[in-house]
Amino acid sequence: MLLLAIDTATRRVGVALGSDAGVLGAIELGGPASGGAPQHAERLAPAIRDVCEQVGVRMPSLSAIAVGIGPGMFTGLRVGVTTAKALGLALDIPLIPVPSLDLIAYPLRHADSALVVPTIDARRHEIYSAIYRPVPGGVQRVSDYTISTPDDLTAEISARGEAALLCGDGALRFRGDFEDHDLIELAGPGFATPNLTALLELGAARFAREQFQTAASVVPMYLRKSDAELASVGGGS
Repeated sequence: MLLLAIDTATRRVGVALGSDAGVLGAIELGGPASGGAPQHAERLAPAIRDVCEQVGVRMPSLSAIAVGIGPGMFTGLRVGVTTAKALGLALDIPLIPVPSLDLIAYPLRHADSALVVPTIDARRHEIYSAIYRPVPGGVQRVSDYTISTPDDLTAEISARGEAALLCGDGALRFRGDFEDHDLIELAGPGFATPNLTALLELGAARFAREQFQTAASVVPMYLRKSDAELASVGGGS
């Protein structure tokens, strides 16, 4: 079993190869240092090629492709999911879609907090998030995937009355909204983006259980309309 993992939900481009033996190789490329527009389209295909060359793997050897489906950046998700679908169709192999918030929460499955809350910056002073509870062997999601303001998320955690560990780039961006809350602890920058090892591990487990899909059936998880769609509606078109 040989898996290719792709996640482009954030400003980072992440690609990895793994097998039953674990991670074989990985490439992670952050957003432009200048803070300009992310370059998912320019970076993803070369990163896939480079990681395959690094490991000495030919694309026809792949068993499946695990892909983070968001929520996250619209352009990044379109590039990542479309690329995974094209490869799956060309190679006639299945895709394993995994929500990107799951990939931020999973590495914190051994956390002492009652709740783990991954976040992804959604811009417009909003964040994508979901709430998980650590359980033996992983994390269990106990809320919907949502988009909200930092204040709304803080209110949700307060209502639950349990200690929560916040992680992801949304928690880092809005640190000031969370850090003085008695029930909230913030994870560090090492837990800011969807984890590629988690994508390979969860992908491999789902592949073994035959929990995969045809390439044509996989779609990104969008929790709101894109800026272009909103502008079109606002313009009356």
